[in-house]
Amino acid sequence: MSTSTAKPDKKIKIVIIDDHRIFRQGIQLNLEFENDISVIGHGSNGEEALERVRKLEPDVVLMDINLPIMNGIHVTRQLKSEGFPTRVIMLTAYDDAEQMMHAMRAGASAYCPKEIEPDKLIEIIRQVNLGRYVVNGQVMGQDAVDEWIDKGVREIAGPYYSDLDNTFSPLSPREMEILQHVTRGLSNKEIANILKISHQTVKNHMTSILRKLAVEDRTQAAVFALRRGWVRVDDDSTDSDSDERKSSQLRY
Repeated sequence: MSTSTAKPDKKIKIVIIDDHRIFRQGIQLNLEFENDISVIGHGSNGEEALERVRKLEPDVVLMDINLPIMNGIHVTRQLKSEGFPTRVIMLTAYDDAEQMMHAMRAGASAYCPKEIEPDKLIEIIRQVNLGRYVVNGQVMGQDAVDEWIDKGVREIAGPYYSDLDNTFSPLSPREMEILQHVTRGLSNKEIANILKISHQTVKNHMTSILRKLAVEDRTQAAVFALRRGWVRVDDDSTDSDSDERKSSQLRY
Protein backbone atom coordinates (compact mmCIF):
# COMPACT_ATOMS: atom_id res chain seq x y z
CA MET A 1 0.00 0.00 0.00
CA SER A 2 1.40 3.40 -0.97
CA THR A 3 2.44 5.83 1.75
CA SER A 4 2.45 8.86 -0.52
CA THR A 5 -1.09 10.01 0.32
CA ALA A 6 -1.22 13.75 0.95
CA LYS A 7 -2.16 14.71 4.48
CA PRO A 8 -5.36 16.70 5.00
CA ASP A 9 -5.17 20.36 6.10
CA LYS A 10 -7.07 19.72 9.33
CA LYS A 11 -6.44 17.03 11.90
CA ILE A 12 -8.26 13.72 11.59
CA LYS A 13 -10.37 13.27 14.73
CA ILE A 14 -10.13 9.74 16.10
CA VAL A 15 -12.10 7.76 18.70
CA ILE A 16 -10.66 4.44 19.90
CA ILE A 17 -13.02 1.71 21.11
CA ASP A 18 -11.58 -1.38 22.78
CA ASP A 19 -12.37 -3.04 26.09
CA HIS A 20 -8.75 -3.12 27.26
CA ARG A 21 -7.17 0.12 28.35
CA ILE A 22 -3.63 -1.01 27.59
CA PHE A 23 -4.52 -1.60 23.96
CA ARG A 24 -6.26 1.78 23.66
CA GLN A 25 -3.32 3.57 25.21
CA GLY A 26 -0.87 1.76 22.96
CA ILE A 27 -2.68 2.92 19.85
CA GLN A 28 -3.08 6.46 21.17
CA LEU A 29 0.61 6.80 22.00
CA ASN A 30 1.53 6.00 18.41
CA LEU A 31 -1.11 8.26 16.88
CA GLU A 32 -0.04 11.22 19.00
CA PHE A 33 3.25 11.40 17.08
CA GLU A 34 1.31 12.29 13.91
CA ASN A 35 0.69 16.00 13.26
CA ASP A 36 -2.47 15.36 11.26
CA ILE A 37 -4.19 13.02 13.74
CA SER A 38 -5.89 13.82 17.06
CA VAL A 39 -7.41 11.27 19.46
CA ILE A 40 -10.49 12.96 20.92
CA GLY A 41 -12.07 10.10 22.87
CA HIS A 42 -12.20 6.42 23.67
CA GLY A 43 -14.59 3.79 25.01
CA SER A 44 -14.63 0.20 26.20
CA ASN A 45 -17.90 -1.30 24.90
CA GLY A 46 -20.52 -1.07 22.18
CA GLU A 47 -22.81 1.32 24.03
CA GLU A 48 -19.93 3.69 24.73
CA ALA A 49 -18.97 3.52 21.06
CA LEU A 50 -22.40 4.78 20.04
CA GLU A 51 -22.35 7.44 22.75
CA ARG A 52 -18.89 8.75 21.79
CA VAL A 53 -19.65 8.96 18.09
CA ARG A 54 -22.99 10.68 18.65
CA LYS A 55 -21.43 13.23 20.99
CA LEU A 56 -17.96 13.79 19.52
CA GLU A 57 -18.65 13.16 15.80
CA PRO A 58 -15.14 11.87 15.00
CA ASP A 59 -13.86 11.45 11.47
CA VAL A 60 -12.71 7.88 12.13
CA VAL A 61 -13.39 5.23 14.76
CA LEU A 62 -10.88 2.49 15.48
CA MET A 63 -13.08 -0.28 16.85
CA ASP A 64 -12.59 -3.81 18.09
CA ILE A 65 -15.16 -6.26 16.75
CA ASN A 66 -15.27 -8.32 19.95
CA LEU A 67 -16.81 -5.73 22.29
CA PRO A 68 -18.93 -6.20 25.40
CA ILE A 69 -22.68 -5.36 25.31
CA MET A 70 -22.82 -4.84 21.54
CA ASN A 71 -20.21 -6.05 19.08
CA GLY A 72 -18.44 -3.81 16.61
CA ILE A 73 -20.41 -5.02 13.61
CA HIS A 74 -23.71 -4.06 15.21
CA VAL A 75 -22.32 -0.73 16.34
CA THR A 76 -21.23 0.00 12.78
CA ARG A 77 -24.59 -0.98 11.35
CA GLN A 78 -26.36 1.24 13.88
CA LEU A 79 -24.14 4.25 13.15
CA LYS A 80 -24.69 3.88 9.43
CA SER A 81 -28.46 3.57 9.92
CA GLU A 82 -28.36 6.86 11.84
CA GLY A 83 -26.53 8.55 8.99
CA PHE A 84 -23.24 9.34 10.71
CA PRO A 85 -20.42 10.04 8.23
CA THR A 86 -17.84 8.67 10.68
CA ARG A 87 -15.62 6.06 9.03
CA VAL A 88 -15.10 2.79 10.88
CA ILE A 89 -11.86 0.82 10.93
CA MET A 90 -12.37 -2.63 12.40
CA LEU A 91 -9.54 -4.07 14.48
CA THR A 92 -9.74 -7.77 15.15
CA ALA A 93 -7.78 -10.71 16.47
CA TYR A 94 -9.89 -13.04 14.27
CA ASP A 95 -8.58 -13.42 10.73
CA ASP A 96 -11.79 -14.75 9.25
CA ALA A 97 -13.01 -14.09 5.71
CA GLU A 98 -16.69 -14.38 6.59
CA GLN A 99 -16.37 -12.01 9.54
CA MET A 100 -14.56 -9.53 7.29
CA MET A 101 -17.44 -9.74 4.84
CA HIS A 102 -19.98 -9.08 7.61
CA ALA A 103 -17.97 -6.09 8.81
CA MET A 104 -17.68 -4.51 5.37
CA ARG A 105 -21.31 -5.15 4.53
CA ALA A 106 -22.27 -3.49 7.82
CA GLY A 107 -20.51 -0.34 6.66
CA ALA A 108 -16.88 -0.57 7.81
CA SER A 109 -14.27 1.19 5.70
CA ALA A 110 -11.38 -1.08 6.64
CA TYR A 111 -10.70 -4.38 8.37
CA CYS A 112 -7.32 -4.87 10.04
CA PRO A 113 -5.63 -7.47 12.23
CA LYS A 114 -4.65 -6.22 15.66
CA GLU A 115 -1.01 -7.07 15.05
CA ILE A 116 -0.84 -4.49 12.26
CA GLU A 117 2.25 -2.28 12.32
CA PRO A 118 1.54 1.26 13.59
CA ASP A 119 2.76 2.98 10.41
CA LYS A 120 0.42 0.84 8.29
CA LEU A 121 -2.53 1.61 10.57
CA ILE A 122 -1.77 5.33 10.33
CA GLU A 123 -1.73 5.14 6.54
CA ILE A 124 -5.06 3.27 6.57
CA ILE A 125 -6.55 5.99 8.78
CA ARG A 126 -5.52 8.59 6.20
CA GLN A 127 -6.90 6.58 3.30
CA VAL A 128 -10.20 5.93 5.05
CA ASN A 129 -10.53 9.60 6.01
CA LEU A 130 -10.36 10.40 2.29
CA GLY A 131 -13.37 8.16 1.67
CA ARG A 132 -11.49 5.09 0.50
CA TYR A 133 -11.72 1.49 1.65
CA VAL A 134 -8.87 -0.78 2.70
CA VAL A 135 -9.12 -4.57 2.78
CA ASN A 136 -6.15 -6.93 2.94
CA GLY A 137 -3.86 -3.98 2.37
CA GLN A 138 -5.58 -3.01 -0.88
CA VAL A 139 -7.02 0.49 -1.28
CA MET A 140 -10.39 0.61 -3.09
CA GLY A 141 -13.01 3.10 -4.17
CA GLN A 142 -16.74 2.62 -3.63
CA ASP A 143 -17.39 0.72 -6.86
CA ALA A 144 -14.42 -1.57 -6.32
CA VAL A 145 -15.34 -2.43 -2.75
CA ASP A 146 -18.96 -3.08 -3.75
CA GLU A 147 -17.73 -5.49 -6.42
CA TRP A 148 -15.34 -7.13 -3.93
CA ILE A 149 -18.12 -7.60 -1.37
CA ASP A 150 -20.51 -9.06 -3.94
CA LYS A 151 -17.89 -11.50 -5.18
CA GLY A 152 -16.92 -12.54 -1.66
CA VAL A 153 -20.50 -13.01 -0.55
CA ARG A 154 -21.24 -15.17 -3.60
CA GLU A 155 -18.23 -17.37 -2.80
CA ILE A 156 -19.16 -17.76 0.87
CA ALA A 157 -22.93 -18.10 0.44
CA GLY A 158 -22.65 -20.49 -2.53
CA PRO A 159 -26.06 -21.98 -3.43
CA TYR A 160 -27.70 -19.85 -0.69
CA TYR A 161 -26.82 -16.58 -2.46
CA SER A 162 -30.36 -16.08 -3.77
CA ASP A 163 -31.64 -16.21 -0.18
CA LEU A 164 -28.82 -13.99 1.06
CA ASP A 165 -30.84 -11.78 3.40
CA ASN A 166 -31.86 -14.83 5.41
CA THR A 167 -28.66 -16.85 5.29
CA PHE A 168 -25.81 -14.34 5.40
CA SER A 169 -27.04 -11.35 7.38
CA PRO A 170 -25.51 -10.78 10.81
CA LEU A 171 -27.84 -11.69 13.62
CA SER A 172 -30.24 -9.12 15.00
CA PRO A 173 -29.49 -7.55 18.41
CA ARG A 174 -32.10 -9.80 20.07
CA GLU A 175 -30.66 -12.90 18.38
CA MET A 176 -27.18 -11.89 19.51
CA GLU A 177 -28.50 -11.47 23.04
CA ILE A 178 -30.05 -14.94 22.99
CA LEU A 179 -26.91 -16.49 21.51
CA GLN A 180 -24.87 -14.85 24.27
CA HIS A 181 -26.98 -16.70 26.85
CA VAL A 182 -26.68 -19.93 24.87
CA THR A 183 -22.88 -19.71 25.11
CA ARG A 184 -23.30 -19.59 28.89
CA GLY A 185 -25.18 -22.89 28.82
CA LEU A 186 -28.67 -21.56 29.54
CA SER A 187 -31.76 -23.39 28.32
CA ASN A 188 -34.51 -21.76 26.26
CA LYS A 189 -36.71 -21.60 29.35
CA GLU A 190 -33.99 -19.89 31.38
CA ILE A 191 -33.34 -17.43 28.58
CA ALA A 192 -37.06 -16.66 28.34
CA ASN A 193 -37.20 -15.92 32.07
CA ILE A 194 -34.19 -13.62 31.93
CA LEU A 195 -35.39 -11.69 28.88
CA LYS A 196 -39.04 -11.73 30.03
CA ILE A 197 -40.29 -13.17 26.77
CA SER A 198 -42.16 -16.37 26.02
CA HIS A 199 -40.50 -19.75 25.66
CA GLN A 200 -41.91 -19.99 22.12
CA THR A 201 -40.38 -16.63 21.19
CA VAL A 202 -36.96 -17.89 22.24
CA LYS A 203 -37.48 -21.04 20.18
CA ASN A 204 -38.44 -18.94 17.17
CA HIS A 205 -35.30 -16.84 17.55
CA MET A 206 -33.16 -19.97 17.87
CA THR A 207 -34.64 -21.35 14.64
CA SER A 208 -33.73 -18.09 12.90
CA ILE A 209 -30.21 -18.17 14.37
CA LEU A 210 -29.58 -21.72 13.16
CA ARG A 211 -30.85 -20.85 9.68
CA LYS A 212 -28.74 -17.70 9.38
CA LEU A 213 -25.57 -19.42 10.56
CA ALA A 214 -26.29 -22.59 8.55
CA VAL A 215 -25.62 -24.82 11.58
CA GLU A 216 -27.56 -27.78 12.94
CA ASP A 217 -27.86 -27.10 16.66
CA ARG A 218 -27.33 -24.53 19.42
CA THR A 219 -23.89 -25.88 20.30
CA GLN A 220 -22.64 -25.36 16.76
CA ALA A 221 -24.18 -21.87 16.76
CA ALA A 222 -22.37 -20.98 19.99
CA VAL A 223 -19.02 -22.26 18.69
CA PHE A 224 -19.52 -20.42 15.39
CA ALA A 225 -20.15 -17.10 17.14
CA LEU A 226 -17.41 -17.50 19.75
CA ARG A 227 -14.74 -18.30 17.17
CA ARG A 228 -15.60 -15.15 15.23
CA GLY A 229 -15.80 -12.94 18.30
CA TRP A 230 -19.47 -12.14 17.76
CA VAL A 231 -20.30 -12.96 21.37
CA ARG A 232 -18.17 -13.16 24.48
CA VAL A 233 -18.03 -15.45 27.48
CA ASP A 234 -16.96 -12.55 29.71
CA ASP A 235 -19.40 -9.74 28.93
CA ASP A 236 -19.99 -9.19 32.62
CA SER A 237 -16.32 -8.41 33.21
CA THR A 238 -15.07 -4.85 33.64
CA ASP A 239 -12.43 -2.92 31.75
CA SER A 240 -9.07 -4.29 32.83
CA ASP A 241 -5.41 -3.46 32.35
CA SER A 242 -4.23 -6.90 33.39
CA ASP A 243 -5.64 -9.08 30.65
CA GLU A 244 -2.58 -10.89 29.31
CA ARG A 245 -4.52 -12.40 26.45
CA LYS A 246 -5.03 -9.09 24.70
CA SER A 247 -1.97 -7.25 25.88
CA SER A 248 0.11 -10.02 24.34
CA GLN A 249 -1.34 -9.04 20.95
CA LEU A 250 0.12 -5.54 21.17
CA ARG A 251 2.96 -4.52 18.95
CA TYR A 252 2.67 -0.84 19.80
